[in-house]
Amino acid sequence: MEVALFVPCYVDQFYPGAARATLELLEKLGVNVHYPEGQTCCGQPMANSGYEHLTGGCNENFVEHFKDYEYIVSPSGSCVLHIKEHLHSGKQPAQGEEIRHKIYELTEFLTDILQVEALDARFPYKVGVHQSCHGQRGLKLSQMSELTAPAFSKPGKLLQMVKDIELIPLDRIDECCGFGGTFCVAEEAVSVKMGKDRVADHLRHGAEYITGADMSCLMHMEGILRREKSQTKVIHIAEILNSW
Repeated sequence: MEVALFVPCYVDQFYPGAARATLELLEKLGVNVHYPEGQTCCGQPMANSGYEHLTGGCNENFVEHFKDYEYIVSPSGSCVLHIKEHLHSGKQPAQGEEIRHKIYELTEFLTDILQVEALDARFPYKVGVHQSCHGQRGLKLSQMSELTAPAFSKPGKLLQMVKDIELIPLDRIDECCGFGGTFCVAEEAVSVKMGKDRVADHLRHGAEYITGADMSCLMHMEGILRREKSQTKVIHIAEILNSW
């Protein structure tokens, strides 16, 4: 199986450890991983700000570099959802449409495509799991708590395979952290208050680490944790699943 690794620009610049862990984890599971070197931003920041008409260059570049792969995997739910819902190509429309159906966020690829049932990982800490909105409500990585439907969580299922980890309970298991991409710039005060509430829930229950499938949400909460001089850290789920 050949898979292309799509590394979002903010992960590449600020959290390369999450990208390396994704690569190493996939290779441990027998996947032949390629990194298309010409890749760049998927265009989500522009699209979310109302400038989707300016994302043409990003779209064409993405299609050109990822069109030939069987699967595309990324450690970012929000970027994957953007590609699934918004990627289009004027030059290669068929290839663009095909990509929208073969790109996966890391945890859904592990559970749905590779159907992983065991992991050789150990992480002896108390961990709070953040369910990002794009992943939960867009990609359906976990069940929404307001629905009277059976609970499930693809990230949670994988974390349960990690030895010695203690997943802590939360009062509001799928509350938004307030990041929202450019929302945290346009509505700074609201974003910060939401983030403080989200972080407080984890701290109240003794989290040593906060993890999730979206590094952008974790980045937002990390900023709040640092300003509050908390010892609690954030870590991408790939780094836990790849740890020993």
